Amino acid sequence: MKINSSETIKRILDDCRMIAVVGLSSNPSRPSYGVASYMKRRDYKVIAVNPNETEVFGEKAYASLAEVPGKIDLVDIFRRSSEAGTAVDEAIAIGAKAVWLQEGVIDEAAAQRAAAAGLLVVMDRCWLKEHARR
Repeated sequence: MKINSSETIKRILDDCRMIAVVGLSSNPSRPSYGVASYMKRRDYKVIAVNPNETEVFGEKAYASLAEVPGKIDLVDIFRRSSEAGTAVDEAIAIGAKAVWLQEGVIDEAAAQRAAAAGLLVVMDRCWLKEHARR
């Protein structure tokens, strides 16, 4: 499926209920917090992946995707573009269904690696804005 296609976005929003948010902060002023709290209010399961956090939304935060127990559908990436590739490679390694590089996060090579591995891929888009648009 094509990166950023409307069909890719629809499938992710409809089918990916277990979401690991890489870079999720416990600071309510951070964009990752606002997007993740919106996800939670829409009944998505949100897991924080950030080595600098111990708990977000009253739930355990994990230092890496590999530490998260259970199956992850979507890896939503709130990291600098230069660091996004590492999270994408971890998402491929754990068998996630999809990766979403948030608005402003661009790594063409990582997006291509994920697509080649069979993951659904969205890049440089805001999950919240796409969900609200529906």
